[in-house]
Amino acid sequence: MSNLDEHPTEGVCGGEGAEGPVVERLEAREVVLGRTTKVRRLLPNKNRRMVGAWCFVDHYGPDDLTARVDSYDVPGERGMLVPPHPHTSLQTVSWLFEGEIEHRDSAGSHAMVRPGELNIMTAGNGIAHSEVSLPDGPPMLHGAQLWVALPDSQRTTVTPHFNAYADLPTLDLDGAHGTVMIGTVAGITSPAPAYTPLVGADIQLDAARPDDSGRTDAGRSTTDPGRVVTIPLTPAFEYAVLVVAGSLTTGDLTAGFGEMLYLGAGREAIDLTGDARFLLLGGEPFEEQLVMWWNFIGRSHEEIVAARNDWMASIDAHGTDRFPAVPGYDGDALPAPPLPATRLKPRPRSR
Repeated sequence: MSNLDEHPTEGVCGGEGAEGPVVERLEAREVVLGRTTKVRRLLPNKNRRMVGAWCFVDHYGPDDLTARVDSYDVPGERGMLVPPHPHTSLQTVSWLFEGEIEHRDSAGSHAMVRPGELNIMTAGNGIAHSEVSLPDGPPMLHGAQLWVALPDSQRTTVTPHFNAYADLPTLDLDGAHGTVMIGTVAGITSPAPAYTPLVGADIQLDAARPDDSGRTDAGRSTTDPGRVVTIPLTPAFEYAVLVVAGSLTTGDLTAGFGEMLYLGAGREAIDLTGDARFLLLGGEPFEEQLVMWWNFIGRSHEEIVAARNDWMASIDAHGTDRFPAVPGYDGDALPAPPLPATRLKPRPRSR
């Protein structure tokens, strides 16, 4: 997915360890994506710019595509419409709760992104891709697009490629169930590749369940969200949770739909209360300093300038060695916005 801000925020992230256990609410800002989709951007956030190697999180929907056909500047378009755009030194992680998206990329991959199926695109030194809702696709669209920063040892040497996983391991805890997208939760490990210690899971907190007598825990009703659920964590990881349905509480803070709670590091477990579906994101604090601008990740101002120049040259030439054309996409690629007039400025990992 592309960062389509007309004036992308420049910054240097990483390079600092995480704090110990904390609980902080991170509020999203609304961004228009492509020509027909609005998203809630959680990372980078003004207060927290990374969680482990997770450096970018967009949450979108649920959108009724049939009700929004004429709600933008392109009447008749529906759902996601993101033309070919570039990425460097990262992985894109696509996860849907509802709907369907067609993915095409310059490595020759063509796939349909569907709920519960993990799609990971590894950019290496350069890749381009498009994301489109097809006219005959499902009427609802709800999902998340995330980026993972690649470490310096892999970011320019790994061959650009795409992986899809339709059969991921399931998680069954006391009071919660879900899917492990990447990494390990409670001893359950995903087959998806990760280049730094990382974890991502889609978890649903269960409502209180009735016992054999028909009574629920502590006499609560089956819809009472008061049940406490313990999620095991890795102390060396920092974590955050993104609520995609309902609400959850930990400590004194409650996060509702579209909000993220940053949990810090140093925990063996976290107690959550609520009736919610959420993404659990975590990983070892990313120690390398990186520069993010638009759809590029690098290590210096000069790298970002070179990536932008190479992308614009690719548009003019209809594909280059670094950024080949996206096979099968009928339309123009997305031009890069102008670079800022000054050098990209360092900004800390947290505010």
